[in-house]
Amino acid sequence: MFDLVAIFSDPANLVALATLITMEIVLGIDNLIFISVLTNKLPEHQRSKARMVGISAALVLRLVFLSLVFIIVQLTEPIVTVFGHSFSWRDMILIAGGLFLVWKATKEIHHNVDPEPGPDLFGGRATMSFAAAIGQILLLDAVFSIDSIITAVGMTDHIPIMVIAILVTVAVMLLAANPLANFLHAHPSVVMLALGFLLMIGMTLIAEGFGAKVPKGYIYAAMLFSAFIEALNLLSRRAKRPQAEDKPRMPIKR
Repeated sequence: MFDLVAIFSDPANLVALATLITMEIVLGIDNLIFISVLTNKLPEHQRSKARMVGISAALVLRLVFLSLVFIIVQLTEPIVTVFGHSFSWRDMILIAGGLFLVWKATKEIHHNVDPEPGPDLFGGRATMSFAAAIGQILLLDAVFSIDSIITAVGMTDHIPIMVIAILVTVAVMLLAANPLANFLHAHPSVVMLALGFLLMIGMTLIAEGFGAKVPKGYIYAAMLFSAFIEALNLLSRRAKRPQAEDKPRMPIKR
């Protein structure tokens, strides 16, 4: 049993909880962008359900992995050495997840820029079934969940703090999922920006899998700056739209 009163009466634990919630929410943005982009390819009546299932699965996976925290921590131990570089299970999971994200983002970019809909870049179908979407969401949920738990373990030893941080993060994801997905659906240019984010996140995961320490602050600062520029573009297009509508039309000469 955990003495919750003793844990949360310590100001240091409260600071750790606030910091962990912030970090988990920031890390959850990657997961949420992927879920939003992927579910928008489904028929409209399936999208909300797919988001709910995908985010609920993220919660379940995080709690399951948290119950196996002592095993998860051991995933950072080297198990194989290739050309003098040691790889752990976590490294290989990050590399596999990163490669999947790069593949998926490239595939979706191809669909968005190809003027002739048809077979995708890799020879498959351009459409997606509900089961296929859920399967891909679960795959990335597992990668992000393992990374999330390892991050949490590095910040605190108290399981209740980790559980609360996970619950708050998933609650924020549930609240933000539909608005974010609807916004992406209404603004195609933002979809391309989101796919660019996924490419960058995928490359970051691969780099971390090979032992490169990529400061997360740089990644999210770049994403924030890009989002700010795109917001200015949206405002600019919105301001020009009424001017275009009010401009008198030239009579058609016959």
